[in-house]
Amino acid sequence: MPMSGPTVVRRQLGRRLRRLRDAAGKTERDVEEASLASRAKLWRIETGKTPVKVADVRALCWLYGADAATTDALAGLAAGTSAQGWWEEHNGAVPDWFGLYVGLETTATEIRVYDPELVHGLFQTPDYARAVYRAGRSDDDEVAIDRQVKLRLGRQQILERDPPPKITAILGAAALARLIGGRQVMAEQFARLKELSQRANVDVRVLPWEVGAHAALLGAFTILDFDDPDDPAVVYVETQVGARYLEKPEELSEYRRIFKLISEQSTPIEEDTR
Repeated sequence: MPMSGPTVVRRQLGRRLRRLRDAAGKTERDVEEASLASRAKLWRIETGKTPVKVADVRALCWLYGADAATTDALAGLAAGTSAQGWWEEHNGAVPDWFGLYVGLETTATEIRVYDPELVHGLFQTPDYARAVYRAGRSDDDEVAIDRQVKLRLGRQQILERDPPPKITAILGAAALARLIGGRQVMAEQFARLKELSQRANVDVRVLPWEVGAHAALLGAFTILDFDDPDDPAVVYVETQVGARYLEKPEELSEYRRIFKLISEQSTPIEEDTR
């Protein structure tokens, strides 16, 4: 069975409450006028971005006319939304917008990644991760950098999960050509990628320079899939100051199309002889 966690529980509860509201014909304004939640709070609840109090769930279920069994079931979910993910115990080292991603990554059953410049965090060696953090935050002391590296390595625990997620990672040629941390660090990183690619659930691929123009020129993205229908797929696109979480069917379809195209143009990392 796939793992569960507060991020998944929040998303599932939010979607079920939204379905109840729609079925009851209630609008955001109706909820606000009943003094149960502001529109902003209701949006956070329905999108799974916040812990939810049991009392709030019971009040919303009352407004929506839910039966006792449904109300009790959703109240039970609410109790699980306040649990902390392991990454939330590191004194704010993970920004909220990325903490949501870590929660999704931790529980995903399939992960598809494209990154033109970097080895994905799930595959980074400690020295590679340290070099990446040091380049972006030269003003941080070594203690702060070590904390970030520890967090990154913590994410890699999902590789040992039972069952593990299926992961397909397509790296741009630049991700392997750029000497992050120096030649020795890159040699160790390359060996790690080849080692991981031997696992049945991991496929590491390279998009060669020779491909030229390709469908993913606009940059890195991650597609996360889940088994539970109440926890639908997400496309994650990161920026320097935040991230976008795309869930609309047309958005998912487009990113799946792009990933399929570049997958067909990529080659297994085992064929790379550097």
